Amino acid sequence: MLESIEVQTSALVDGSVIWLHGLGADGHDFESVVDELDLPHTLGIRFVFPHAPVRAVTLNGGMKMRAWYDIESIELDQVLDMEGILESSALIGKLIDREIARGIPSQRIVLAGFSQGGLIALHLGIRYVHKLAGVMALSTYEPTLAGLTKEEVRVNASTPIFFGHGSSDPIVPIQLGQMACASLEALGMKPHFHIYAMPHSICLDEIRDISAWLQGCFT
Repeated sequence: MLESIEVQTSALVDGSVIWLHGLGADGHDFESVVDELDLPHTLGIRFVFPHAPVRAVTLNGGMKMRAWYDIESIELDQVLDMEGILESSALIGKLIDREIARGIPSQRIVLAGFSQGGLIALHLGIRYVHKLAGVMALSTYEPTLAGLTKEEVRVNASTPIFFGHGSSDPIVPIQLGQMACASLEALGMKPHFHIYAMPHSICLDEIRDISAWLQGCFT
């Protein structure tokens, strides 16, 4: 089981958000966002921020850091470490299973992620065998969505999907995020793509939109 940081908005929890960080960060990266979301006190959410495994990243000269998968090329959508993606998806699947074992139904669990973490959230969340409350993909991409079939997304075909991306993102070009969104739309899904005046990061307007979206997922 991955080590994780946990933050609860209430002593009584009836929903969970599993939120994955980006390359080189760790579970603390989005810990402070919980307060900034300013969620109603009546909404009891457990935020789970897992630490990615430490691995060598080819693009960074083989330096070891927390990463959900290896990155071999600056052309992010051209060369994918599918072995790493599948390994990390399986690890996050175990975290979902743990939340279910703790009494949270799958339909009360949101899978979220930023950058690398967003790819894992999309890859696993769209294909997950049980209904989820929502999938949130921030400043990310996922080229394998183009190969999905309607049968593979049947369970979560109507699951809310939140995309957030910076218009001037130099790390993950906004076009890659838009391509992922278009792949889901081609399957009849209805993801919502939000564009913000920012680079590869998050901003106050995005946090406000995420707050409203999360509240919708848990009502």
